[in-house]
Amino acid sequence: MFAYVIRRLFSTLVVMTVVAFVVFSLLYLTPGDPAAVIAGDAATSEDIQKIRANLGLDEPFLVRFGSWGWDLLHGDLGTSIFTKLPVTRLIAQRVEPTVALTLCTLLVAVAVAVPLGVIAAAKAGTWIDRTVMAFSVLGFSVPVFVLAYILILTFSIELDWLPVQGYRNLSEGFWEWLRHLILPSLALGTVYMALIARITRATMLDVLSQDYVRTAHAKGLSPGSVLIGHALKNAAVPIMTIVGIGIALLISGAIVTETVFAIPGIGRLTVDAILRRDYPIIQGVILIFSATYVLINLAVDLSYMLFDPRIRY
Repeated sequence: MFAYVIRRLFSTLVVMTVVAFVVFSLLYLTPGDPAAVIAGDAATSEDIQKIRANLGLDEPFLVRFGSWGWDLLHGDLGTSIFTKLPVTRLIAQRVEPTVALTLCTLLVAVAVAVPLGVIAAAKAGTWIDRTVMAFSVLGFSVPVFVLAYILILTFSIELDWLPVQGYRNLSEGFWEWLRHLILPSLALGTVYMALIARITRATMLDVLSQDYVRTAHAKGLSPGSVLIGHALKNAAVPIMTIVGIGIALLISGAIVTETVFAIPGIGRLTVDAILRRDYPIIQGVILIFSATYVLINLAVDLSYMLFDPRIRY
């Protein structure tokens, strides 16, 4: 297994190198000039050219990429064009809200979707199964921002149970922290729940038709024991796979969710940077998201051994 982890980490470096080059290339090849944005509408061409020179935007592409890559190897993601602050510092200031939102969404989605999928498979063909599948289709059909506004209208404006927007740090109190995460987690997690529930149901239906499940029933084991101890355990590998893949949904959905609920996380930082064409921030965020996604998939691959002893690396 150690050799497998080393190979995966090496491949991760290769992937991140390619991602870094693609991100750097796309951002600098897209139309628009950050120097013109900084200078303002009343600036002359000479003013814009001076700003470009100060930012190093007038240098050749390969020179800029080489300089940026060298700084990246030393842990320096660059400096924001507008705030003049290190990108690592700006990202560190926004990590807590994004991590809190992602973890809450993940926990809620898995805790709800897996039991729904198991129940739907156990009650296949009944109204319970049809209800779960209808929820899955609806969850995939409604965009995150639409669901977010529906939740705000219902639970914040009409019922006045939960805050409309904002975020509270955990240090300000657990309940206040949780109240500000309930609606964002539900809005972001609905698509994730629908995905996991459908995959869980499909996988459980396949497992429940296997011979060893019928043998377990014939031995007199309780339905719950067969369903959880035998069927769900053997269906865990595909479910874990879709949980890992679904992290990409959370990463992309967090940007929309944080914008709607005014959560000062990395998603909001990314949107602001895109609007101002703050290249260093955009590049740094994309690289961190990419590295996180690759490492999560590695962790998911390694978790297979916990659910299926036949899998060895």
